[in-house]
Amino acid sequence: MEKGRKVADHAGALRGRRILIVEDEYIVALDLAQSLEQIGAAVIGPVGSVGRALALLSEGTTFDMAVLDINLGSEKVFPVADALWARGLPFVFATGYDTASMPSAYRGVPRFEKRGHPCARPRIGRPIPKQVSARLALNRWSC
Repeated sequence: MEKGRKVADHAGALRGRRILIVEDEYIVALDLAQSLEQIGAAVIGPVGSVGRALALLSEGTTFDMAVLDINLGSEKVFPVADALWARGLPFVFATGYDTASMPSAYRGVPRFEKRGHPCARPRIGRPIPKQVSARLALNRWSC
């Protein structure tokens, strides 16, 4: 199977899914939202703070998964990750961190790297669908 076809197959698993984006950099958040919408996902947010993301959870906003930027200004997104984990909702980290620099509790969480300049386009076509679509399809989350 050719590489482009694999990407399309994985992207199809996100079609119709509601995906929360937690990202504080406007251009990155907008680009990520547009990329997800182009493959048929429904985007919730983006929200740019831990407080707003936790508020969406406590308000009962429904979504299927989340994409979390680790650094939100002076905050780390880990309380949101913990809340998602407790609810059994899958998530991925969007980060420049490598696995070794992640806190040990989160090293098994799928991630895609935001490379170079903070406004560089995330490589969404393959990393998110490949790492998350199987969990969504199986409707479970385990690390």
